[in-house]
Amino acid sequence: MNAWRRGYPLEQVRSVTLLCEGGRLFLDVTAEIPVTVYPPGEGPHPGRVAGVDVGIIHPYAVAGPDTKALLVSGRAIRAEHRMHLADTKARRRAVARRAPKPGQRGSRRWRKYRARARQVQGRHQRRVRQAQHEAARTVVTWAVGQRVGVLHVGDPRGVLQVPAGRRHNLRLRQWQIGRLLQVLIDKATLAGITVHLVDERGTSSTCPACRRRVSKPRGRTLTCPHCRFSGHRDLVAAATIATRTPGGGPTTPTPVVLPGVVTHRRAGRHLPGAGRSRRDPRRPPPGGARIKMAGCGPPHHPVGSRSPRTVRIHNTTETR
Repeated sequence: MNAWRRGYPLEQVRSVTLLCEGGRLFLDVTAEIPVTVYPPGEGPHPGRVAGVDVGIIHPYAVAGPDTKALLVSGRAIRAEHRMHLADTKARRRAVARRAPKPGQRGSRRWRKYRARARQVQGRHQRRVRQAQHEAARTVVTWAVGQRVGVLHVGDPRGVLQVPAGRRHNLRLRQWQIGRLLQVLIDKATLAGITVHLVDERGTSSTCPACRRRVSKPRGRTLTCPHCRFSGHRDLVAAATIATRTPGGGPTTPTPVVLPGVVTHRRAGRHLPGAGRSRRDPRRPPPGGARIKMAGCGPPHHPVGSRSPRTVRIHNTTETR
């Protein structure tokens, strides 16, 4: 497949790699794409800063200037992980008796089962990857509309080094923190927005009004027992992250401006089955059909004119 069919001229293409995932061939294209420029007075302003809190239930919680905020729900992604895990366990239990012993060659039926398992795993990965791209695109589009020029993103990768038990370690592995951060950085850079990773420690457990530590709430609302402050804990963390500087300590030197107008979005909300994200994964959906999500497509970027300044991105496309 020619690289220019994906919209990349030959002079911008840096590498083309043939990959195999789930028994299907893909082309990984690395190209340099110019950064978007805007008409005077309409582009991102360097003085407008927003904070981004990365999480599991909400992949991105953004607190921007003018007391405006954005919440992106990732319940559909979490439901896809649960349904895929339950489906994988059921498949393994069904073929456990026919599985070949170590060192024994498998039958034709076993090879067909393994090929099908790889196909299902690849489809699951493409669904999650597409939903992550949609979530990041929602954040960047909202930031461009608010003329945000700088994003302070909390870096939670330190929790990966802390053992938290079998179940929570599985949640952290499915979280894919590095991919969420990299996708957001790539799309923000193409839109002309600067991204800084800051320390997010203590942002979800500190009251922004009295600066005292608050125990983790059972729900999504943080209530301070000292000053009776109440607010969404992810947006409180995002507002605190916005006041921190890259490379600085966990202290917050400037007052926190809490969001007042909150916009809600869902990653993959237009996909079939996204509304059933709270269903128990052990129970099949009505009609016996599995939750279906769209396959992985190329990353979406804001549309606009281009400047000579370029950045390098990766794009994976399928070939026949």
